[in-house]
Amino acid sequence: MTEITSTSILPANRVDIEFKTSDNLLLVGELALPKAEIPVATMLCLHPLPTHGGMMDSHIFRKAAWRLPQLAQLAVLRFNLRGAQSNRGKSEGAWDAALGEGNDLRAAVKFAADQKLPKPWLVGWSFGTDVALKHGAELDIAGLILLSPPLRWTTPADLHKWQNVSVPMVALIPEFDDFLPPAAARAQFAVLPQLELIEVAGAKHLWTGEPSVYRVLTEIVQRLNPAAAPLPTQFAGEMQKFSEPLGSN
Repeated sequence: MTEITSTSILPANRVDIEFKTSDNLLLVGELALPKAEIPVATMLCLHPLPTHGGMMDSHIFRKAAWRLPQLAQLAVLRFNLRGAQSNRGKSEGAWDAALGEGNDLRAAVKFAADQKLPKPWLVGWSFGTDVALKHGAELDIAGLILLSPPLRWTTPADLHKWQNVSVPMVALIPEFDDFLPPAAARAQFAVLPQLELIEVAGAKHLWTGEPSVYRVLTEIVQRLNPAAAPLPTQFAGEMQKFSEPLGSN
């Protein structure tokens, strides 16, 4: 058994993907699938702010794609929102303050449906939560997970759209979040009593450090495939190691 670390890449079928939005922008991404099983659910990732380095490789989502197909039988769909760039390439268009990004989200959900990926959950992180909250309520999704929601571009009207949505909703709020700490989050989300708000002690907005990563991935797996929880911290098979420099994003 080998310990799973921040650079561990577990087996999966990983394919580069691209799809077009309704306003004719080409977005690039990656789909990671379990090697041996049909996925039980799909994690559709909406990344942090592109103007501050957010992209499909932002570390929580990168590690989800490295681990969860193997450990939790999940499909992990990551892509660069308009104007964002990663090693995979740059998506066309320019950052649009969570407005045009709604077309990106709709195109990603359509892509998942066209690929017959099961039970798509929106998992937004920071800016990605604003995209999800502004545009996700009318989409055919299985659930919503918010990581460090700043509610910077989300309006009260956007939140009210979720009041009659019956899918599970979870928000993970770091104790030391720079933008929306737990007390403020509880006040802002009071209009959605069905939302499960979880305060994560000791965590910060970027979820840096393996304990924070493990907590986030565990919370995701407990919703998307609870039979796979708790996540193991060791793996008996062969793993690759990522050797390029890793940033907090």
